[in-house]
Amino acid sequence: MGKVQQLRRRIRSVRSTRQITKTMEMVSASKLKRAQDRVVAARPFATMMREVIGALDVDPGLIEHPLMRQPAERRAAAVFVFTSNRGLAGAFNANLVKRAQTLRSELEREGLAVRLHLVGKKGAAAFRYRGDKPESVWTDLSDRPSFEEADRVSHVVVEEFAGGAVDEVWLVAPRFNSPVDTPPTVDRILPIGSEAGDPTGRDGSRAGETPSPPRGGRENPKPLYLLTPSAEEIFTQLLPLYVRNSVYRALTETAAAEHGARRTAMKNATDNAGEILDDLNRTYNRARQAQITQEIAELLGGAEALRG
Repeated sequence: MGKVQQLRRRIRSVRSTRQITKTMEMVSASKLKRAQDRVVAARPFATMMREVIGALDVDPGLIEHPLMRQPAERRAAAVFVFTSNRGLAGAFNANLVKRAQTLRSELEREGLAVRLHLVGKKGAAAFRYRGDKPESVWTDLSDRPSFEEADRVSHVVVEEFAGGAVDEVWLVAPRFNSPVDTPPTVDRILPIGSEAGDPTGRDGSRAGETPSPPRGGRENPKPLYLLTPSAEEIFTQLLPLYVRNSVYRALTETAAAEHGARRTAMKNATDNAGEILDDLNRTYNRARQAQITQEIAELLGGAEALRG
């Protein structure tokens, strides 16, 4: 009798958990659709911004702008890591933290001092657990990114690079290809282009990474444009917008990837709960059948004893 009651309690517990995970799956699916729409809407502008900067770029020595600075020596790099504020998303955040750690190790082997900037509670908790002290942390950004929130992060990006604290700025964020395909990616957004001796390559990227916008030059000539107003005035407007858009895109991709990962994780949990329920029901039915058989046998034995 005790085993049957224990199985009943277990079945009720698993059934309740399955209802919770199913609800979370449905909520994540609803949020995913809106987040995916924001990603699709943001990508064309980001792509066009890179193309415009690459096409209009000129010799940086002719433009007096802090974001056009081309460091003569690579001494320090800022790494901005984008994670979520909530868990229950499988290995989503762990993969981003792991990719950021790999990037930091690569940069440190190249002799650069790395300054960490963390977006999201999960990334902040992971790095602090390892004893790291980030330069800045954002844990209050929503999963519906706005340009105002992107401005808060991009302001620090500009401040770090334009102020000379770092010579490179890297973003570590997921790329949303589909709800089940959200690989961590690395994007070097500053400096614009790369110097000939840059060990990371002409486009400033490593294998599988997103390059910075190309810079014109003798080896990579760009069409000549008549710029009105001056190139400096144009870049004064374009470059901060490029940085903000890069951050905004990272925020939107992270939000969509988070909802996709959570939906997948909750679907797997719901499916697993269903399999456990099937096993428990079979075990319960066998136990109940054995209990009934035993009760019948006891009744028959008692009746025989009374007749004897």
